[in-house]
Amino acid sequence: MNAPSSPRQNRLLAALPAAESQRWAAHLEWTRLALGQVLYESGRPLSHVYFPTTAIVSLLYVLEDGASAEIAVVGNEGIVGVSLFMGGESTPSRAVVQSEGEGYKLSARAMKEEFNRAGPAMHLLLRYTQALITQMSQTAVCNRHHSLDQQLCRWLLLSLDRLDGTELVMTQELIANMLGVRREGVTEAALKLQKQGLIRYARGHIQVLDRPGLEARTCECYEVVRKEYARLLPGSTAS
Repeated sequence: MNAPSSPRQNRLLAALPAAESQRWAAHLEWTRLALGQVLYESGRPLSHVYFPTTAIVSLLYVLEDGASAEIAVVGNEGIVGVSLFMGGESTPSRAVVQSEGEGYKLSARAMKEEFNRAGPAMHLLLRYTQALITQMSQTAVCNRHHSLDQQLCRWLLLSLDRLDGTELVMTQELIANMLGVRREGVTEAALKLQKQGLIRYARGHIQVLDRPGLEARTCECYEVVRKEYARLLPGSTAS
């Protein structure tokens, strides 16, 4: 069995000053994040926040009829559960593991205590929250105004920025749920990208063959969000 990932593989945790990092280390708990695992449900109180290291988590808005659409994605650049320290205790979204891997969790009590110290960690978390809000806003604009091909390119690039490597394990059905579209639409869009030599898709595995080509094919939404993360978060190149 491979050794667990280090907390410093999460960029927020790595950016903590030494004193905060040492104090947090006593409370962080390593966890395996399985594909499809629900970290929190809409309207339910949050018991922990999560810092992915090798996993990717999707934040989804779920309608009454069960339909859903992704509003943001969180990976090794961030934290899942910002509503906990922003004072809301719960959120109308659902957090689901999109790409399995590892991470660290911190209890609600410990998170609130650290945030309420009003030190460097609070300012870091607030900057991250601003970047996350930008991603949510840009996702809404993208879903309304850009083609499914462009949305899929944006989604693939967002995911790649949070992974080591060029391959994603993801079914078309799950991608459709993330983007809030029919599975047939994802199939058609993926085939277009494959014919253009940008990706290879087979049996739930998506391998990106030409990242510059994907970046040229996507809309401006990807670059807007990438720049905001880079501006607000130390050492961040994720979008």
